[in-house]
Amino acid sequence: MALIGLIAGRAPGSAWELAKLLSFTIIPVFLIGPVAGVYVDRWDRRTTLFVCDLLRGILVLSIPFVFMPGDSMIPIYIVVFLVFCLSRFYLPAKMSLIPDLVSDQDLLAANSLFSTTGMIAFVLGFALGGFLVETIGSRGGFIFDAMTFFISAALVSGIKPAIHLRFPRVRLVAAGREVIDTFKKSLLQEIKDGVRYFKDHAEIRFILNIFFILFAAAGAIYVVMIVFIQQSFRSTTSDLGVLAIFLGVGLFFGALGYGRWGAKASHFKIMFLCLAWGGILLILFSWVVRQTQNLMVAGGLSFMMGLMAGPIFIGANTVIHRASPSEMRGKVFSGLEVVIHFAFLLTMLLSSFLAEHLERFWVLVGIGVIFSGVGLVGLRRIEK
Repeated sequence: MALIGLIAGRAPGSAWELAKLLSFTIIPVFLIGPVAGVYVDRWDRRTTLFVCDLLRGILVLSIPFVFMPGDSMIPIYIVVFLVFCLSRFYLPAKMSLIPDLVSDQDLLAANSLFSTTGMIAFVLGFALGGFLVETIGSRGGFIFDAMTFFISAALVSGIKPAIHLRFPRVRLVAAGREVIDTFKKSLLQEIKDGVRYFKDHAEIRFILNIFFILFAAAGAIYVVMIVFIQQSFRSTTSDLGVLAIFLGVGLFFGALGYGRWGAKASHFKIMFLCLAWGGILLILFSWVVRQTQNLMVAGGLSFMMGLMAGPIFIGANTVIHRASPSEMRGKVFSGLEVVIHFAFLLTMLLSSFLAEHLERFWVLVGIGVIFSGVGLVGLRRIEK
């Protein structure tokens, strides 16, 4: 929300400028992602989470106090890039840690709880973030965001066994040599092993395709939808925040319901069914926002879209956890990050460019049609 507010203040109504800034959140996936998966499988995952949170908090805090007073966006691009470089280590470490904390029989419930708490944070973040940015500006949003990283670091430090950050000189030198040796001898080989693992496992490839479709649609929608809502409701972040709350609540109940009853149904059938309905709901949402500007009706449709999205993520993550051994999870999740962010970046830039020349409503409708078509085709293939 702080980044959205920043661009809205400097380049109002420009989907392209927003897409350009958000590109720096995605580019690290391609530069750091394949390397990160290898090291996440070697390092202590708790320590990785703690250090990444601490450094990201410091970097985010530098934006309002050091870089925002200037006119150039380049230093902010660099900070955003560095924050998301660290996130490339954080995300696979976080996802890989879950099976180490629970038994296999509790894995679906754990993924549901993980997604549920994430959705609560999503809702609270948008509610408070939208209010802060609308009332006191994006500067307050960045400060609040930095504090959440520090709080997260404190909570991660409580995961047993305790984290001890001691870096004696001998250990640092040894670690440096290990990094160099790894790059020389085994890094490329381990990345190749990860690629080979994707090729040899049909379930993993299937999930890869699902995520590619999902994030291609998300990328196409994301920037265009933000500017579409801002201009339709004539606000910067407040109405956007309200609709995001409805979406987050829908994700919450979708994750909760699927965690409770999802084991009784086919993961793949549920995912395609949710894709088909998600596309229909996107078309209805776009029409309501364009024709009526009714915030409550649009909010109800946002809730239903979230309800459809929740089971897709939980089902896909559960399949990956069960199909991947511990020593491969970091590589699998990092490889997945590369593919889905490539889809997101490609379609985000394409749709934001189209939105500069076409009416945003029709861009969103076209995406909804494609989304539903993929879901229906997938359902038919499964039934055969």
